[in-house]
Amino acid sequence: MARDYYGILGVEQGAGPDEIKRAYRRLARELHPDVNPAPESQERFREVSTAYEVLSDPEKKRIVDLGGDPLDSRGGGGGGGDPFAGFGGFGDIMDAFFGSAGGGRGRGPRSRVQPGADALIRMQLTLQECSTGVQRDLTVDTAVLCSECSGSGCAPGTHPTACDTCGGQGEIQSVQRSFLGQVVTARPCPTCRGFGEVIPDPCRQCAGDGRVRSRRSVGVRIPAGVAEGMRVRLAGQGEVGAGGGPAGDLYVEVEESPHEIFSRDGADLHCTLPLPMTAAALGATLPLTLLDGTVEELDIEAGTQHGTVRTLRGKGMPRLRSTGRVDGQGDLMVHVEVATPTKLDREQTELLRQLAQLRGEEQPDLVGGSRNGHGLFSRLRDWGHR
Repeated sequence: MARDYYGILGVEQGAGPDEIKRAYRRLARELHPDVNPAPESQERFREVSTAYEVLSDPEKKRIVDLGGDPLDSRGGGGGGGDPFAGFGGFGDIMDAFFGSAGGGRGRGPRSRVQPGADALIRMQLTLQECSTGVQRDLTVDTAVLCSECSGSGCAPGTHPTACDTCGGQGEIQSVQRSFLGQVVTARPCPTCRGFGEVIPDPCRQCAGDGRVRSRRSVGVRIPAGVAEGMRVRLAGQGEVGAGGGPAGDLYVEVEESPHEIFSRDGADLHCTLPLPMTAAALGATLPLTLLDGTVEELDIEAGTQHGTVRTLRGKGMPRLRSTGRVDGQGDLMVHVEVATPTKLDREQTELLRQLAQLRGEEQPDLVGGSRNGHGLFSRLRDWGHR
C-alpha cells in the first residue's frame, strides 16, 4: 500500500508547494535531532524529510496523486534513509528552514552596473607650498562615462536581450547525487557571464563596457599644513564603474620636497645657525629669513654656547586638524653651532694668545690644577659665567 505522504506532513490531499513547505518547516523545527534528540523524534524526522522530498518533486508528487509510491522502485526510503535526503545540498536545507533568503539559490542575475574603483595621483610640493596651501589643476587619466551609449554598452537604438543559455537567470545549475542526496550546484552562465542578458550589438566606442579611458583636468585645493603622505579626497572623481556605474573617488597624495635650510617635525621647523666664535662670545643681532620670506631679528646673547636652541614661537608650520582646518602654528627651533676658526693669520693668532693669557688659559692643565688651584674643566665652566 502506498504511504500517505500528505498525512505524514499533516496537509490535505493535493496541497500546493507553499503549504507543503510551511508544514515541513513547522515539523522540522520541532523534530530536528539538534532540537529533540529522542529516538522516536529522529525516526519521525526521517519520515517527514522523506515525505517532503517526495511532495516537493513535481514528478514524484504526480505519482502520489495518482495513487502510487515513487519510492517503491528503490526499495523504500522512509524507514532508514538519510534524514537530509532529497535536499539539494546545504543551500536547499537552509531554504527549507528559512526560505529563499537563507539559501544560495534564487539569487538571480547580477547587475551589469558596477561601482567604479578609486584612483590615486601623487603631487609634489615644496615645504613652502605645504605651509601656505596651493590650488592646482591636475591632469588625470581615468575611465569616464561613454558619451556614445551613456553607459548602456549598446549601440544607439538597440537594447540588451535575455540570455538564451540561462534563460535570463545568470547562472547554470547542475544536480549530482551524493551521500547528502541531491546536491545542486550553480555557476555563472558562461554566455552572459552572470548578467542574465547579452548585448547583441555592442557600442563601437566602448565595446559594450559603458565607459572609455579619457584624459581630463581636475581642480584640487591643497590646504595649508599638509605633510608627506597625506591625501586629499575628491569625491566622485575616480574611475567610472562598468556599465556606467557610479565613479569612485580620486585621492591626491602629497610628496614633500626637502628644503635646503629648514627640516620639519610635524608642525615644528628646525634650522641650523652657524655662529662665529667671536659673535657667540660677544653677542650679536642677526637677520633670519623665515620660510615665508619675512626677516626676523634674532638676538644672540653674549656667551652663547654651542648646541644652544632658540625657539621662535608660532614661526613654524600651520597645524592641520583632521577636519582640514588650520589650528595655530608650530614653532621654529634655531640650533646654534659655534664655529671655531681653522685658519688664522699672524695678527689673529697673537690676539688670541693675548686673550688666553689674560684669561689664564694659555696652557690648560688636563690632569691637575693650575697656579690658582683650578683645573681645565673648572676654568672652562667658570669661563661661561664671566
